[in-house]
Amino acid sequence: MASNGLGLLQLPPRDATSPGPISPGLSPGSGRATNPISTKVTSVLSTSYADSEFREALVLLDDRGISNSAETRRQLRLDIQKEVIDSNGQIINEFGRVADQLRRIGATIEKLNKNYQQMKSHVTASHETTTVTVEEASSLMTQKKNVETKQQLLRAFREHFVLTDDEAASLTLTSEPVDDRFFAVLAKAKRIRKDCEVLLGFENQTLGLEVMDQTSKHLNHAFQKLYRWIQREFKTLNLENPQIHSSVRRALRVLAERPSLFQSCLDFFAEAREQILSDSFYLALTGMSASGAKDHSVKPIELAAHDPLRYVGDMLAWAHSATVSEREALEVLFVSDGNEIAKGMQEGRENELWRFMADEDDDGPPEFDAVKALNELVDRDLSGAARILRQRIEQVIQTNEETILAYKLANLLSFYKFTFSRLLGSTNADAVLLQSMTNLESEALRQFRSLMRDHIATLQGEFQHTPADLAPPDFLQEALKQLSAIMQTYETSLDTSTSEDQEDDDNEFQPILAESFDPFIAGCENMARKIQTPSNSIFYLNCLLAAQTTLQPYSRFTSRRLKRLRSTATEHASKLTESQYNFLISESSLEPLFLALRPLHSESQEDIAKISTLEPTQPAALASASQGLDDFLPSAIMDALENLKHLQDARLSREVTEEAAERFCADFEHVEELLVLADELQYQEGGDDADEEPSLRALFPRTIGEIRVLLS
Repeated sequence: MASNGLGLLQLPPRDATSPGPISPGLSPGSGRATNPISTKVTSVLSTSYADSEFREALVLLDDRGISNSAETRRQLRLDIQKEVIDSNGQIINEFGRVADQLRRIGATIEKLNKNYQQMKSHVTASHETTTVTVEEASSLMTQKKNVETKQQLLRAFREHFVLTDDEAASLTLTSEPVDDRFFAVLAKAKRIRKDCEVLLGFENQTLGLEVMDQTSKHLNHAFQKLYRWIQREFKTLNLENPQIHSSVRRALRVLAERPSLFQSCLDFFAEAREQILSDSFYLALTGMSASGAKDHSVKPIELAAHDPLRYVGDMLAWAHSATVSEREALEVLFVSDGNEIAKGMQEGRENELWRFMADEDDDGPPEFDAVKALNELVDRDLSGAARILRQRIEQVIQTNEETILAYKLANLLSFYKFTFSRLLGSTNADAVLLQSMTNLESEALRQFRSLMRDHIATLQGEFQHTPADLAPPDFLQEALKQLSAIMQTYETSLDTSTSEDQEDDDNEFQPILAESFDPFIAGCENMARKIQTPSNSIFYLNCLLAAQTTLQPYSRFTSRRLKRLRSTATEHASKLTESQYNFLISESSLEPLFLALRPLHSESQEDIAKISTLEPTQPAALASASQGLDDFLPSAIMDALENLKHLQDARLSREVTEEAAERFCADFEHVEELLVLADELQYQEGGDDADEEPSLRALFPRTIGEIRVLLS
């Protein structure tokens, strides 16, 4: 194939036996089997011009720029064959050069193989010579690596599980300070002891036991050192200083992991604070310290208080101020860092679980409550001052002879009991300060009841004499003034209370009313029984109205008693109404007529027929009754009001009289209706004779309209 691409055109070889070109004169029909022209034409006609090789051959011919001539067509095959031969010659030359290169490469490879074999023999000999040395070096390297690994393990073990001499000295020696380094080493020791549990999991537990034993000794010495250090700090600790040293708080949190030591520290602290607060209270009372030294900067409560109530109030105010200050200081000291102390106590209890093995409680030790412990510690600190406070207040209560003052003292103590219960926790009923307030309040109330009963006993003589003007007696007025002062004091205490239940307030005040009010109102009731009607109702109503006026402003806690008083007042007002009604019918001369006609009914024809036969409806009696009514009516209301002139409530007096007059008018209207019906019946039955006799209405001419106008 030629390099120019013409080799793709494959021309059929010229056969020597094939005939030459067809002469133009030869008939196509002769020699049909061997005619080359016919064969060529057949071949051309059978050629597919859509064949891709044919098209490529034509494209190559076009690219060569060959003209279509007879000479060209004759030389085309020869030219192409010549080009193919030339191309094949060039290829053979190129393959010759490739063969030369391959021979040179083969010689090079042969030299390389010889060199390789020589080097291989040298390496094999060297390997045989150095094998022993390499094995020894490998063994030494392995040993070195093992030794280095053991050194690293030992170094890590010592750093993690062993305290250095300096660290052990920092934990155990009292000459070393309790500073950040101490707490850091202590934390490391605790971590070592905890991690020793891993060592105890191996078969050989000797190392773990030795390390844990040594670390536990260091820890015990460290906690003892910390315990003694905290005790020394407590001796000089100033709780009034708002900047309490943070190291004390940190030390307490750590010491909480030893509950016994922590509790011992709290006991020591409580005893010291109890003594300090007791001395401070004594100094506030007398202006002198416990040693007898006078402090001129302090104004003694005993000299500044001019009355018992002020004296007791100043002492309670000091106790309240001291309680608040103590609680705030201890809260900063023990609770300000969250639940760290509680967590430390819980951890310590778990470590000292053997202390609870004898406990029958299967639930384990109770959870540490920081707030409850704080309240208990504050109460213990104030217990000494509370005892002095109780002695002084008891002395005031016992020497007091004033009823109002006794109640004010009880109310003041109740207020401070509520205040202290909020400070120390309402569930902490065993607190010395709360128990003192409760007992003092009870004692003050007992003194109040005793003085009130003594006062009532001295008034027994006054219960026998009713005032001439039926006004409330002096002892009741004095008792109501006293009760008003008591209720005002009680109302003040309610204003400071968070309770909004009116029923509870009412129930709580009932015992006070039973002592300071009920005996006096009962005495007035007994006095009323001894006088005649209606004076008894007027007198008792005056007492009830005065009592209502006193209790009404304090209806928040006297509503039940006010309701009872109003019910009793209504009953006696009804009695006065009945009395006024009886007065009206008796003074008007109509009582016989009312009594006779009251049972009769206007719907009954039989009852109407009886009217004219009754004695009060006879002409003389009826005329007399009419005359008596006329004489009574002009001054009827004034006379009726005169009967109630001692009733101090004018409005009630008029209401009672008006109600009685309304009853009188209703009865009169009934009588008028019956008389009219009786006249009509008489007219129907008598005919003309009925005109000769005077009618009942002629004898009794007053109408209900006139009566209402005259009695209005």
